[in-house]
Amino acid sequence: MFEKLFERPHTIEKYRSAPLYKDRLRYLVHVADGGAAPYTLYRIAYCQLSLVRLLGLQEGETVTLPQLTAVAEARFGREEHSGGQRTRPRASSEFLGYAVRWLRFLDRVEEPAEARHPYAVEIGAFTAWMRDERGLSEGTILGRCQAVADFLNRLAVRNVPLTAAEMVDVDEFLAAKMASGSCKRATINNYARYVRAFLFFSEDRGFCRSGLAEGVIPSRVYRDDTIPMGLPRDDVRRLLASTEGERPVDKRDRAILMLLIGYGLRAGEVCGLQLDDLDWEQEAIRVRRSKLGRTDLYPLSHGVGQAILRYLVDIRPRWPERSLFLTLRAPTRPLRTSALSEIVGRRLDRLGLKARRRGAHVLRHATAQHLLDHGLPMKTVGDYLGHRRIASTSVYAKVRLEALREVVADFDLEGLA
Repeated sequence: MFEKLFERPHTIEKYRSAPLYKDRLRYLVHVADGGAAPYTLYRIAYCQLSLVRLLGLQEGETVTLPQLTAVAEARFGREEHSGGQRTRPRASSEFLGYAVRWLRFLDRVEEPAEARHPYAVEIGAFTAWMRDERGLSEGTILGRCQAVADFLNRLAVRNVPLTAAEMVDVDEFLAAKMASGSCKRATINNYARYVRAFLFFSEDRGFCRSGLAEGVIPSRVYRDDTIPMGLPRDDVRRLLASTEGERPVDKRDRAILMLLIGYGLRAGEVCGLQLDDLDWEQEAIRVRRSKLGRTDLYPLSHGVGQAILRYLVDIRPRWPERSLFLTLRAPTRPLRTSALSEIVGRRLDRLGLKARRRGAHVLRHATAQHLLDHGLPMKTVGDYLGHRRIASTSVYAKVRLEALREVVADFDLEGLA
């Protein structure tokens, strides 16, 4: 490895003869396998050697985060204050990042003990019940646990044990959420339903007193009270046109946006695509429905197929991971759903496009409305989008009811592809 990073024999020998040779080399190989560029490997090797010398690290020795911070500041400078915010010189931040990641890889950083949630046992049991007995998706479980944790945090701050919780505690929690102004009526309704479900679960296991859950009555939410707002079609065209460049990020983002726009997929469904889901001979693509637990087969349109193929040939890292979309920078790993929303939000901001929502889901709304506006029946659109119930689709029909008519036509991206 060092022979590839350095040319002069004495420099190579300096790195080979320094302490912790095997540990340094093992991490460099690991990072290289993750797709790191040669310059990055050079910087990591330099950091390792400096750290070994400055701290006098020995085999099996551990260090603390304050120790590493002190070394970085001593080597490159201390934190500076600018505009009321703390900033760290770039070289110091880079050195500290490399040092922490290397030593964590070796499991030699003494991490501070994390504060344990006072109701970690109850939340853990509720999580296992939702996953094992209810079969809920991880995203659904996470959302419900966050709401329940908020409620339990309020109890903990007020020194109210869950076993002594009263209806007034639930009412005050929901009232505080409403008063914050950050939650809509539907969100408050969800908080109430999730806390109610948790309390029913807790009553069965003796975590709280009986009868408490029955008193939680979610606020009324009228069906179709709000309309999911997607981007206008002209804005969708502008968004997709922003990916027509030759940069690697443009080629990858174009393939992602084509899938979001053309098939109305959820961000998790795009991130879940595997190389094996592309059937080039049959010109088809398999999509795993994250909420329904099923797999749907779609025809692979020419435009979408070309965008994906261009990404695969020109951009996608040569990596054994079978996920279709990977990060462009090391460490190479599958894209997360949050990354897709960041991709959409960033491009909307650059174009100056206004949208109530800034994430990937705004394109799913746009696709649903576009299909309905072109006359496809709600049942067909619901099946296309992977909705469980037609009620999930009917909300879009409020915008242009006159457009709902039976047609026999293939969905076309209208030049977007």
